[in-house]
Amino acid sequence: MVLSDGRTDIGCSRTSNEDAFAVEPELGLYLLADGMGGAQAGERASGIAIETIVRCVREAAPSRTMEGLLGAIRVANQEVMAQAAANLAYQGMGTTVVALLVDLPAAHVASVGDSRVYLWRRSQLERVTSDQTWVNEVGRSLGLSEEQIHSHPFRNVLTMAVGSREGIEVHSHELTLEAGDRLLLSSDGLHGVVPETGLRQALGASKSLSETTAELIQMARRAGGPDNITAVVVEVQ
Repeated sequence: MVLSDGRTDIGCSRTSNEDAFAVEPELGLYLLADGMGGAQAGERASGIAIETIVRCVREAAPSRTMEGLLGAIRVANQEVMAQAAANLAYQGMGTTVVALLVDLPAAHVASVGDSRVYLWRRSQLERVTSDQTWVNEVGRSLGLSEEQIHSHPFRNVLTMAVGSREGIEVHSHELTLEAGDRLLLSSDGLHGVVPETGLRQALGASKSLSETTAELIQMARRAGGPDNITAVVVEVQ
């Protein structure tokens, strides 16, 4: 059995929430998107991406494949680009996307941008996804340390986003889940301010999923909450 909970928060500094998420247990689908763009464009981009991916996966049901998930993200990319082209207010908008499609014991993970999936298993925390950012893809090759990467002024500069261009690169990962596993989908408003020790502490506590997502949000707010904060936690029982 798979349990899940999701929660989003505007944070302590922003005037709007450009994050969006979806929890669709009947589809085995869990999504998070962190939008970007002027005015309400970021909020629009993340909403379009979430709605489009859910629709595509629902249309493909009961099939749950990596190919279908990647295809849904590419359809979302086309939809965000089309709406940006049709409305001057939305030009330049884009969004990260991280998606989890569960078909036990398999889990298909796909990501664009710097939203993340973590796997908590037997008290160990593993980052599943890889950030598509300048510091991760270029800075590491230049020899930047983890400390320098975390504080670098380009740390939030994305090299890829849904809606940014044709033919986006979508990262994919296949997992085999075990009973007791917890998976965390997070926006950078969470993992960018809460260290992995904090994430590990929250995921490993003997609390309900709703208490866990609430604690993750509060951790980010106590750290200053400079960005929108979103957490989705999925647990295999």
